[in-house]
Amino acid sequence: MRLGVLDVGSNTVHLLVVDAHPGARPLPAHSHKTELRLAQLLDGSGAIGPEGVESLIGVVQEALQAAEDKGVESVLPFATSAVREASNADDVLARVREETGVELTVLTGEEEARLTFLAVRRWYGWSAGKLLVLDIGGGSLEIAYGMDEEPERAVSLPLGAGRLTAGWLPGDPPDPADIRALRRHVRAEIARTVGEFSRFGAPDHVVATSKTFKQLARLAGAARSAEGLYVQRELKRGSLEAWVPQLAGMTAAQRADLPGVSEGRAGQLLAGALVAEGAMDLFGVENLEVCPWALREGVILRRLDHMGSS
Repeated sequence: MRLGVLDVGSNTVHLLVVDAHPGARPLPAHSHKTELRLAQLLDGSGAIGPEGVESLIGVVQEALQAAEDKGVESVLPFATSAVREASNADDVLARVREETGVELTVLTGEEEARLTFLAVRRWYGWSAGKLLVLDIGGGSLEIAYGMDEEPERAVSLPLGAGRLTAGWLPGDPPDPADIRALRRHVRAEIARTVGEFSRFGAPDHVVATSKTFKQLARLAGAARSAEGLYVQRELKRGSLEAWVPQLAGMTAAQRADLPGVSEGRAGQLLAGALVAEGAMDLFGVENLEVCPWALREGVILRRLDHMGSS
């Protein structure tokens, strides 16, 4: 059957269409993505303003049309941190439901981490052993660890690249004092959680997902997206540490000229790099692998599991 996952994230609204059957690997058939930057549309009270709500409704309607055009039988719609943390989240969800008929499921940060972990586990299989999974979104950082398909520990921290850029790095290029302050903040937040994971022992395999890690790995020499899903892509901490000061001295326009960096994400790449560097350092990770599957695939796999057991 053809399924669609509609992901209302902090940076983008992304419809992923897959051909999927219980017990089989979901095969991507179509991708429809719109940059909306909900996390940056919050007003002083933390609400998504009227223009932001109207934009969201329009983008959801476009995604539904794209799903219909591609013959999607069922759409699985969900929202992450930008909607979850908006002070008017209930009103926004009600408006979307009234105008589009879409009932957005708002995932908790922990649910995000668990579903992403499921996708990574299915991609690498049981032979990968104990997994530590890192995912940097626009609004939050998810960390999960475990041996099985359900992680033993999963946390979500308010360290998304878009959120941090908007709140800490107003300059272009950013002020060195602001960068130092953000670096301290990021590391203090991550350090609070390290002990919760270290008691499980060292992971056998460290994996990252998300656009931020893909772009950082590409900067460090990993294969381009065009070379396919099955090419192994790695990010070494030493390479990342060499890139951070270079990114810090660049404007967003200069970063957008770098290989693999999109114009829409260039402004928040430095904040994402500081989070990635802090996480790899504090968790003692020298090298990680970038997984092509993440939250959207986790949502699909969970749905297929439920179909297969019913």
